[in-house]
Amino acid sequence: MENSLELKTVNDLNEYKFMIPAYQRGYRWTKQEVTDLLNDVNEFIPKQINESDEKTWYCLQPIVLKLSDNGMYEVIDGQQRLTTIFLVLHYLNQDFIEDRREKLFELDYETRSNLNKFLLSLDSKIENNLNIDYYHIVEAYKTIEEWFKNRGSKFNKDDFRSKFRFNTKVIWYECFEEDTISVFTRLNIGKISLSNAELIKALFLNSSNFEKSKIKIKNKQIEIASEWDRIESDFQDDRFWYFITGNKKINNRIEFIFDIMNTEFDTEDSYSTFRYFSNLVSATSKENIESNWKSIKDYYMRFSEWYKSRELYHKIGYLISIDQIDINTLYIESSNKTKKEFKEYLDELIVESLKNVDFFALSYGDSKENLKIKKVLLLYNILTMLRSEKDNSFFPFDLYKTGHWDIEHITSVKESIPSSIEQKKNWLNDVDVYIDNSIENSIKLKSRIKSCDVTKESDFNELFEDIVSHFNHYVKSDDEINGLSNLTLLDSETNRGYKNAVFPIKRKTIIDRDKKGTFIPICTKNVFLKYFSEYPPKISFWTQEDRENYELDLRKVLSGFMEGI
Repeated sequence: MENSLELKTVNDLNEYKFMIPAYQRGYRWTKQEVTDLLNDVNEFIPKQINESDEKTWYCLQPIVLKLSDNGMYEVIDGQQRLTTIFLVLHYLNQDFIEDRREKLFELDYETRSNLNKFLLSLDSKIENNLNIDYYHIVEAYKTIEEWFKNRGSKFNKDDFRSKFRFNTKVIWYECFEEDTISVFTRLNIGKISLSNAELIKALFLNSSNFEKSKIKIKNKQIEIASEWDRIESDFQDDRFWYFITGNKKINNRIEFIFDIMNTEFDTEDSYSTFRYFSNLVSATSKENIESNWKSIKDYYMRFSEWYKSRELYHKIGYLISIDQIDINTLYIESSNKTKKEFKEYLDELIVESLKNVDFFALSYGDSKENLKIKKVLLLYNILTMLRSEKDNSFFPFDLYKTGHWDIEHITSVKESIPSSIEQKKNWLNDVDVYIDNSIENSIKLKSRIKSCDVTKESDFNELFEDIVSHFNHYVKSDDEINGLSNLTLLDSETNRGYKNAVFPIKRKTIIDRDKKGTFIPICTKNVFLKYFSEYPPKISFWTQEDRENYELDLRKVLSGFMEGI
């Protein structure tokens, strides 16, 4: 049989008998955990669901059970909660004379045959030095007594009693697997609890949702389960996942769709999404279960459609990456627009993302300014890819979002000087081979490299500045060294690999890493492959001409999305 899931009020539990098996540890909830439960129930305010008689409810975490041959339910997971529920009910029962008290559920421990009798006669004054299990139970009961005594004069005990019994529900997960110890192990290694996605899946696959025909039920369950697996499988593709989410970490990735559909999301309730779908399913007719499932599939199909369109993929991916808008808002907007209107809407959002960003005033510096530059360079790379109709490549938003990216100076910055003796030696050895003999004083510069005493800081610093000036020979001035025309986007690992390097060393590093399959943004690659140079190019130099052509290309590609360029 299929495992089944349903919701039961605390009051519903009273008709059952439970047994805590030997493989479970004894009761160990602390004062804090008991107090948290009481506070949560007390602070919860039931609300009417539309015009129905049903009210909202507070949801406790799952209780996983298996029905035994003797009619008792073996508690595989959740015995701590179940025992605490019993203790609270027992305390509330003491307000009534014995023959008016509510009959509570039975709770036995396989290794404590007399526990049920102990619980029925429970009193905080009982000697609690018999064994460790009894001790913790009595301590929890004392905590319950103290909590109620400290409520104050405005506290309505009857209101709490009603909320606890009728507006507090447990997730009742009945297991039909033979090996209950294996189930217990899976649930408790690392204290892994059932996720919202797993609980929602059980809701949709519940046999009672479908026509009473075994064949039809089985076929529908297989259909939904197969479609579920397909969505989950496709979301495991990181390129797809980071395109729609930016950078969300969820074990069951299909849960992302459930979360954004949940219009009553509660950050303090870990099962808020499950509760939303439980209400949704229970509020609709059985015939509409397929309609609810279709709504879930519609999200997936829309995201998949965007993912396969190069234009939509890149423009939406950019907006999600910079947190300009969330994917659910885009979904809603796309539902109310034609495809043409939606594309125009995306362009408007991109323009909005660069509003008040002055292209010519951008300068590498503080973190706020650098974020603007990174945004501009990201869009520049994306639009450059889109401009080529024959290019079928896709910008890897997964690598962009999971990696660390720097803004890199194309030509060297004099302030970035090697620090250690070893770094200084290596730096001089690297640049020596690229000194251009056609430039004035190059012979003298080579001689100084060979004779430099790197232990003398002043000598090395002077030589360092002269070498950087040599490689900046074809640039008119250093006034715009931090401007956009001398900046590009690069992953941090590559950047760290050639810190302090002059242009030809950077170029060689980029080419080597590109050959090894490292992702280099297309515009960064264009810069170091001399894409903006007239022929024959000066391979070892970033020239004034290169810089001006690069700026012209930036302005050309970004025109229409940035003002004033």
